[in-house]
Amino acid sequence: MLGQSKAFSGFSVDDIKKAREFYGATLGLKVSEANGLLTLHLASGATVLIYPKPNHVAATFTILNFPVDNIEKAVDDLTRRGVHFEHYDGQLKTDETGIFRGGGPLIAWFKDPAGNICSVLEQKGTQS
Repeated sequence: MLGQSKAFSGFSVDDIKKAREFYGATLGLKVSEANGLLTLHLASGATVLIYPKPNHVAATFTILNFPVDNIEKAVDDLTRRGVHFEHYDGQLKTDETGIFRGGGPLIAWFKDPAGNICSVLEQKGTQS
């Protein structure tokens, strides 16, 4: 029944204006707004709904992954735009720039203004 549905994902934030600025201006994504909700229009053709929630609690898992050709370039570019990458020193250990190089794809995590976790991960053959 739902196999043909054009499903989409969504997540909450505590401030729609800050989310629009971050996802649109800082990350450079196409963002539209209607009825107090944001829609991210991803290069894959997928959309993601962002909705306000007064008692918002940030996700403790990665809500969006952005594949990039070159993670070092992506991290440098995003850092210049004001994105702060997370640094971990436990089971997941990141380097001084915030990149995890401990097996699997190279990946770096950052948070949106509402504290939700996003990542860039290196996958050759993608746009960055």
